[in-house]
Amino acid sequence: MNEFEWTLQLRFIIALALGFLIGLERENSRVEKTKRLYAGVRTHALISLFGFGCGWMAQIQTPLALPVGLLSVAALCVVSYLAKTKEGRVGWTSEIAALLTFVMGALCVLSDIWLPASLGVISTLLLSEKAEIERHVERLNKSEFLAITRFLLVTIIILPLLPNENYTQFHLNPARIWKIVIMVSTIGFVGYFLSKKFGDQMGLWLSGLLGGIVSSTAVSVAVGRLAQKKPERGREALQASLIAGSVMYLRILILIWIINPAFVAPLWQRLVFLSFIGLVLALSLKTSDSPSVHTPISTLQNPFEIVPALLFAFLFVALSIITVLVKQSFSERGLLALSVIVGATDIDPFLLSLVNGEAPVSSVMIAAIMIAMMSNTFMKGLYFGSLAKETRHMTYWRYGLWTLLHLPLVFLY
Repeated sequence: MNEFEWTLQLRFIIALALGFLIGLERENSRVEKTKRLYAGVRTHALISLFGFGCGWMAQIQTPLALPVGLLSVAALCVVSYLAKTKEGRVGWTSEIAALLTFVMGALCVLSDIWLPASLGVISTLLLSEKAEIERHVERLNKSEFLAITRFLLVTIIILPLLPNENYTQFHLNPARIWKIVIMVSTIGFVGYFLSKKFGDQMGLWLSGLLGGIVSSTAVSVAVGRLAQKKPERGREALQASLIAGSVMYLRILILIWIINPAFVAPLWQRLVFLSFIGLVLALSLKTSDSPSVHTPISTLQNPFEIVPALLFAFLFVALSIITVLVKQSFSERGLLALSVIVGATDIDPFLLSLVNGEAPVSSVMIAAIMIAMMSNTFMKGLYFGSLAKETRHMTYWRYGLWTLLHLPLVFLY
């Protein structure tokens, strides 16, 4: 089948549509705020077509058309801004939108169509969501923002400098290890951000759901302490712990799919099944019908902090080395025993070290992954039950059943 061709006529229509889209948003903004506008639907459509024409002329041996056109639009933007300042109004948003519209029109001729189309859609979204973005900025915790900035800065500086090759007999690849750290931290931060934003509005069950993206073990300990202090909320806390544990299986599945997709085929059905079992056990709990007091899980740590990221990298390297040494010294049985021990802690570094690189898919590797998850699930039940005495019975039989259901899946390959 022939690849679809973006003809000049189609590109012209796209340029017109993008200009119209930006102009429509600007017109809508003017109507909502009842203010004078630098450029509306027609003007932005014309600016986009002007950019398209300049880009086309640049292709037919008139190279100065593009810079002259851009400078012309920029000059009009400066005039508009000066006029606004005389009226006591400030802000470059409309002028920048006009410049971007010109650039999008030119790119419709000069580049792949996805680039101007993406710019148009994202720009419209940013322009239309001004109030929502400002609300989020006002709520932003300064220390968290600085932590994210430091992490991104270190990442941008460190990652390009790390060698992308294997070292030592353990095949440690610095660049690949740091990429895994970034990936895990990013996924964890999504859950952390959503938990901070929505967890205190929807109660413990959503806090458990979102917190499970970060660390289901941390959630189980946190809600266990809550149940210890407030026994009347023990059922809700147990439900949050079970939901967080259910999310763990799906989070691990996604991470494995990103790092080594070869492991997904033998694992996805087991992990989805175990996640479903956890949800059933959680939903089978009858909680109070009265409105719950919203209690966010505040013990979750920002995954973009430098220290947790470096700790994860250290654990990943250490467990990679230990895994190789155990396999060499104690063969397959040693690896399975190690899986049981590691399950008492955060299992992400261990599991990702198992599937990292060119690790072959084998029954032993699958069994080790399942045993580590089984051990971790058992330990979460133990952690929660030791804290929440009032719900200890219902905790142990639920987590015990969940743990036992791992057994038939361990050696099924």
